[in-house]
Amino acid sequence: MVANSPRHHRPSHNSSTAPTDCNLTPGGFAPIPSGWIVIGSANGQADEQPLHHVWIDAFEMAVFPVTHEAYGAFLVATGHPHPRGWGAPALSHPEQPVVGVSWHDAVAYCNWRSANGRPAQLPTEAQWERAARGRRHGRRYPWGDTIPEWVPNGGRGPLDGPWPVTLGEPNDFGLFGIAANIHEWCTNWHAVDFYERSPALNPSGPVSGVRRASRGGAWRHAITVSPVASRSKLDPTYRYTDFGFRLARSTPRSP
Repeated sequence: MVANSPRHHRPSHNSSTAPTDCNLTPGGFAPIPSGWIVIGSANGQADEQPLHHVWIDAFEMAVFPVTHEAYGAFLVATGHPHPRGWGAPALSHPEQPVVGVSWHDAVAYCNWRSANGRPAQLPTEAQWERAARGRRHGRRYPWGDTIPEWVPNGGRGPLDGPWPVTLGEPNDFGLFGIAANIHEWCTNWHAVDFYERSPALNPSGPVSGVRRASRGGAWRHAITVSPVASRSKLDPTYRYTDFGFRLARSTPRSP
């Protein structure tokens, strides 16, 4: 993997590159405020249209994707089958995002985490896009309209493997690597025409489908960063080595 001026962020509550209310630990979450957002793209693929307003309730999003190390603890605790490519040197650094996981694997991890702490789940597509856009509404990427300089090889791929989750700078909400490096599974089904009939309040996708939704770029692609509006989908049983996930959870209720 070749990088242009790589910067690895060391998790710290005193970081000047992320909001101070973010918990920058491997299992940390950042608060995503409620609000209206314009979803989609006016000039993207057919399934990104039409542009439409949706309201997203406040929630929390994991600062980093689930790492190889964190997923390894899940495997040891549960005996769950290993992901595709598990143990391959290019995919096995503790701080790399786990890859080679199916949608079902990701849900199993969420269930395990929920049984051992606060409930967590995969984000909906709408939650993911809200979190990825941050406060830069209408921008192409989470950091603006251009690919940041810290992205390895200027965003050109394929690379030898995914880069560590701590590389680079966060978006406005304090999220690292979102829309880049790996495809991230979302909880909902994918439908090409869903945006034509999406509800305005907390859309959770179609009630059924064939493929599950995912978002973000991937280290195996010619371009490793995707626009925030770009949608992708995959059979939920497939284990591709550029697919991983990050967690979402509900905002705690006040007593």
